[in-house]
Amino acid sequence: MKASDDRLELAVDPSRPTGRTLLAGGVEQSYLDVADPTYLHFEYVRRMAAVADLAAPPGVPLDVLHLGGGALTLPRYVAATRPGSAQVVVERDPAVVELVARDLPPSPAGVEVRVADAREAVAAAPASAYDLVLADIYRAARMPPHVATVAFAAEVARVLRPDGIYLVNVVDLPPLVLTRVQAATLRAVFADVCVVADRRMLRGRRYGNVVLAAARRPHRLPLAGLVVRARRDPLSGGVLHGPALDTFIAGARPYTDDAGR
Repeated sequence: MKASDDRLELAVDPSRPTGRTLLAGGVEQSYLDVADPTYLHFEYVRRMAAVADLAAPPGVPLDVLHLGGGALTLPRYVAATRPGSAQVVVERDPAVVELVARDLPPSPAGVEVRVADAREAVAAAPASAYDLVLADIYRAARMPPHVATVAFAAEVARVLRPDGIYLVNVVDLPPLVLTRVQAATLRAVFADVCVVADRRMLRGRRYGNVVLAAARRPHRLPLAGLVVRARRDPLSGGVLHGPALDTFIAGARPYTDDAGR
């Protein structure tokens, strides 16, 4: 994601010499351990990686579309844990792409980086092309409306294979209105949806990141494994699904293209 200030820099992590934090206007955007691509610093990235790990048997290559590039943290993680995966990264800001290419290790084999708008890139992608679509798209600290609508979710569903999974990072604060609306939006398109976050966030006690997972096929999401991974994370998390998600959404309406006009 990208803050409104255009200043970009890579800062060395004082507590981990091989760690690099991508900053935009002084705000943390992405983190990479240049010596270990499997080290994931941010909790929401670990939650997204957990779904990627559980989406298929260990080591099986996947076709992945990343919407939002940053330091290529998750593309590098997938390349390390699932060698042979074919991955496309869409990043809107060419300055981010230039900085990462210049000052961080080269992109792994199988990773193609494109400078483009996420919605336009998805609309141009062929149907049933990807096993996973991962979205971490922010501009000026907010998700652009045009990638938060039912129409956009439908386009993502189109480019996913029947067993494909869509992952979305949402930055939110109590009472998690954005998350509730996004969950309702995904439910308007996908047959299986869940929400994963720090338990304190789900109780409305802190600001932070929420990960939503959605699948085209009913009962596709790897819920049992995801519950275990969320519970065991250093920042213990919870998973909302089924009736618990019904209660969480509590009347929130899906967001449409018309709503943003």
